[in-house]
Amino acid sequence: MKRAIALIDGEHYPPVVRFALVELGKDYEVVAAAFLGGTEKIDTTGTADIYGIPLVVADTPSEALASALAQHCPDVVIDLSDEPVLTSARRFELASIALEHNASYRGADFAFEPQATLASPATPVLALIGTGKRVGKTAVSAEVARQLAAAGRDIVVLAMGRGGPAEPELIRGDEVALTTADLLALARQGKHAASDNYEDAVTSRVTTIGCRRCGGGMAGATHFSNVLDGAALADTLGKELLIAEGSGAAIPPVAADATILVIGAGRGESYVRDYFGPYRISQADLVVLASAEEPTASAAEVARIRAAIAEQRPDLPVIATTFRVRPLEPVLGKRVFFATTAPPQVLPLLVGHLAADHDCEVVAASANLSDRARLREDMAAHEGGYDVLLTELKAAAIDVVAAAGDEAGVRTVLCENVPIAVDGGNLAAELERVAELAINRGLARGEA
Repeated sequence: MKRAIALIDGEHYPPVVRFALVELGKDYEVVAAAFLGGTEKIDTTGTADIYGIPLVVADTPSEALASALAQHCPDVVIDLSDEPVLTSARRFELASIALEHNASYRGADFAFEPQATLASPATPVLALIGTGKRVGKTAVSAEVARQLAAAGRDIVVLAMGRGGPAEPELIRGDEVALTTADLLALARQGKHAASDNYEDAVTSRVTTIGCRRCGGGMAGATHFSNVLDGAALADTLGKELLIAEGSGAAIPPVAADATILVIGAGRGESYVRDYFGPYRISQADLVVLASAEEPTASAAEVARIRAAIAEQRPDLPVIATTFRVRPLEPVLGKRVFFATTAPPQVLPLLVGHLAADHDCEVVAASANLSDRARLREDMAAHEGGYDVLLTELKAAAIDVVAAAGDEAGVRTVLCENVPIAVDGGNLAAELERVAELAINRGLARGEA
């Protein structure tokens, strides 16, 4: 029988609560209750003796639940409270705390569960997760991989995506340099050749394993994935560190020794404060704020996100970054058509940096890399006006951009998005610190 703690309040008449606890006891071992507040139907001076089970009381509902979880280590938290003591927003806050302690959180018509099955590789694991799609996880992951590989670390990146392979796919990016032609050949075989594992292999030149997933829950779980098989494959490689890269807001079902959380600065502070933002913050050993510059996010917006993080985890390191495009091959003196998934308002900034840093003429740029029909329209409108197609390795990069270039005899050059600190922070040092933390924790776990 699973151990449970109940969440109760003083807006319910005590005999009704005792009745509910008895009924609950038919299915669970109810080891304690956390009192969340409310005074309408109870004298708060006598709450310790009237419910028949140990009672945990604190200044706030969050503190009461956290204390009850620490004292009693339940499998499940059963919410017997209601408005006005708990609003829907407050319930997400409590659910985040429960999931952080690996306990289910259930109410009358809802249930949130921790990830049921986690791979636990012998290899130390650094997880890289995000608050949503297009926040820069893969770019940060690639930077971690490049930095660690340059330092002599032997690593493997385990990526999962909505377009991943049916069976985990091993790519020895450290041994074989994939070209645009290689990726185009894979696309013609029906593969999603712009999946994250290809991007990691191409931009970082490290070993990668590609997996697939379908569906994503609010707290990061997936309905279906083959990541467990991918993690098992990674564990056979004898690597020093496994980087487990999330997909969108989905978290890899792999037990992490350390975690980097990537937050899109332009998404606003609600991604930190609301729903399962606090849960993701609780998992992190480092936060990377991505695209933390105008026009995506103002200095005031970035400051509000920082403050929201500090309220929950005042000691959690936060590095604000932006991205700079870096072609993987020279484009010096070329007329360039540039395709990206970046928001349209960012295009002038990216085009300006490309022209200044890589001495090319950007004759046109499209923010429609993730919209195949509009991308084709953009390319057709400038056909004949460019010598090079420059594209991120995402979305339609291969099956539209590279395919069109191959047909027209125009070279396609891939580019990477390099994260750059914009707040004076030392991004390289922080990435190294978290990787070292993951390795040390993983080794200690293996010795335990």
